[in-house]
Amino acid sequence: MSMIWLLAVLLGAPLFVVIAAVAFQGFYQQGVDLSVVAIEFWRLTELPALEAIPFFTFAGYLLSESGAPARLVRLSDALLGWMPGGLAVVTIVGSAFFTAFTGASGVTIIALGALLYPALVQGGYGQRFSLGLVTSAGSMGLLFAPALPLILYGVVAQQTLAQMGQGGQVGIDQMFRAGVLPGLLMVALLTLWAIRQAPARKEPVERPALTAVLRESAWELPLPVLVLGGIYGGWFAVSEAAAVTAAYVLVVEVAIRREISWRALPRISRESMLLVGAILLILGVSLASTNLMVDQGVPEQLFQWLSQRVSSAQTFLWLLLAFLLLLGMVLDIFSALVLVVPMILPLGLAYGIHPVHLGVIFLATMQLGYLTPPVGMNLFIAAWRFEQPVLQVYRASLSFFLVLLLAVIVIAFWPAVSLFWVQ
Repeated sequence: MSMIWLLAVLLGAPLFVVIAAVAFQGFYQQGVDLSVVAIEFWRLTELPALEAIPFFTFAGYLLSESGAPARLVRLSDALLGWMPGGLAVVTIVGSAFFTAFTGASGVTIIALGALLYPALVQGGYGQRFSLGLVTSAGSMGLLFAPALPLILYGVVAQQTLAQMGQGGQVGIDQMFRAGVLPGLLMVALLTLWAIRQAPARKEPVERPALTAVLRESAWELPLPVLVLGGIYGGWFAVSEAAAVTAAYVLVVEVAIRREISWRALPRISRESMLLVGAILLILGVSLASTNLMVDQGVPEQLFQWLSQRVSSAQTFLWLLLAFLLLLGMVLDIFSALVLVVPMILPLGLAYGIHPVHLGVIFLATMQLGYLTPPVGMNLFIAAWRFEQPVLQVYRASLSFFLVLLLAVIVIAFWPAVSLFWVQ
């Protein structure tokens, strides 16, 4: 029967349908009432942090449709453009910030790429370097709050640990804090490499005046303070911060700046909620599937099989990194979170890996998986967006991929980077 479900996936069946079918089959064979799947969907309504997902998603879609990407690039250029390799630094920092709010690195390549790629080429950077940098920088930001993958990992981990009787070890605010230093490490290493490869500046470049771009970006600048300051200052819960962010962005971009028309709002709402609906469908049936696996003792069986072949946490981490790189090539991060985290989280606990650290490893490696040849998703998005052969994108991104791989290895084997502000 498992071959039938695998064939269904290969033929393009929706992922949530296949997961639901496997869960129904398993519960039916065990003689369990199939209403248990519906109960898992009902349990989603009891997760207050889950309310943050639609609000942050809507805010991210609004930002990507507005003039915010262009203002972000001009602001970054005014602040950082004076540095050696300043435009490359602008690309990395701007992409990281934008991805954090949209939660989708592919959107960053599409939204910022049209601005940054021509600017890099005109600024004297080689075409190959510019292509590789924009493609790689697009994946930056998934470790910075309020990126959706951080929230979703916290939700899935909480439910998985609760089913194992080990709740309370992962919180959304903990994931937000844990992602800061690893995210900065990835940004810093990529920045150093980009500066080293940058061409010598031939003549002074006129940059936008800082006071002008600060005035221009005055409405977007409070966003990070609103989200992070509100959460850590004790003013908002995560879900409340998400609602305030969505309301703020809506008022600014529609009523104040008027860059998004009222007529466009239904389309943007529909597109953003389609993504949210897909996430919730997969999450609901995956929680049912996780319940089935826990009842059948699948995590314990996996650990027993693995412990006979893998004796140390270090070896387990190497295998995990290889597995996640492969997974990142073929599966989007949202599907991977709800499908794979319930399986690897018990294994990580068995090898003594903190669940928050495991979450950072998961997200950092999946982020890198988008750049892993031959089928990394961002490679194809960049090839389509910049009208370049995909093999050329492979070659252009390889050096950046290796730099980010080094950062992921450091994150995986140095837990203090993730847990410094958590424990």
